[in-house]
Amino acid sequence: MNSRSATRSRTTAGASPASAGRAGPSLLLTPAQARRLVSRTLAALGPLRHSQVDDLLLVTSELVTNAHRHAGGLTSFGIAVGGDRVTVSVADASGDPPRHEPRGELRPGGFGWPIVLRLCREVSVDTRPDGKTVHAAVTVDR
Repeated sequence: MNSRSATRSRTTAGASPASAGRAGPSLLLTPAQARRLVSRTLAALGPLRHSQVDDLLLVTSELVTNAHRHAGGLTSFGIAVGGDRVTVSVADASGDPPRHEPRGELRPGGFGWPIVLRLCREVSVDTRPDGKTVHAAVTVDR
């Protein structure tokens, strides 16, 4: 299984995001930076169906956005390629698992987690006292 990951330690908050994808720990702060890493990884796999690439990029955006918005911020990010799946792993600073709250009224937000669950072949959440990691796998044809 091939994988790439980036970890942001609390002491590297001023590091340059341009280092993402290079050897060693990289700083990934935004959904756009995470999508760029995923795009580069997928491009190296060769041709994939556009819908599969779109699904992975949307899942990446939703998970990173949720880490920032609801879980104390992104603490690490990884992507792993194996067989017929690509797995995006997003760690954050909250030990609370994601929740889906049914929408009773019109208000912004609340769609990210259901989107992730719908698009992924498998989703797992590893919780720890200092945070959690969400692993989301999307099927790819290679």
